[in-house]
Amino acid sequence: MYTATVITVSDRAAQGIYEDKSGPAVAKLLTEQGYQVLDPMIIPDEKNKIKSTLTDLCEKGVHLIITTGGTGFAPRDITPEATKEVIEREAPGIAEYMRQKSMEITPRGMLSRGIAGIRGRSLIINLPGSPKGATENLGFVLPSLAHGLDMLNGIKE
Repeated sequence: MYTATVITVSDRAAQGIYEDKSGPAVAKLLTEQGYQVLDPMIIPDEKNKIKSTLTDLCEKGVHLIITTGGTGFAPRDITPEATKEVIEREAPGIAEYMRQKSMEITPRGMLSRGIAGIRGRSLIINLPGSPKGATENLGFVLPSLAHGLDMLNGIKE
């Protein structure tokens, strides 16, 4: 069983201005697929906070780290930039496939700037901030993630 955690990146949710619905929805989907989901987190759209949180989770050995939020065009949407500074290797096919499948539902899918990549033995994936967008995008790639995590952790070559 792989461990996973969900990080909601949102200034307003971190301040308690609105309830985070994306994080719990993503955590539920992961739990249903057999992941051991650790405590979710809500952090503000601050590059250093995103970077330190991702780095800490990788150092703790969390297998799958999912972020939701901060992938759009708003001035404070910097989750992909922070993630790029943390990962050691990109996994571009994950983000490319999510965008491709999203555009089959809405042309706005092309506006998501999320990325995916590897640090150590952890896989980090950026999802959109809306509950619908986050769960749809994760659902597109979820069937392949266990195999990728197996390879990443030396279970399959």
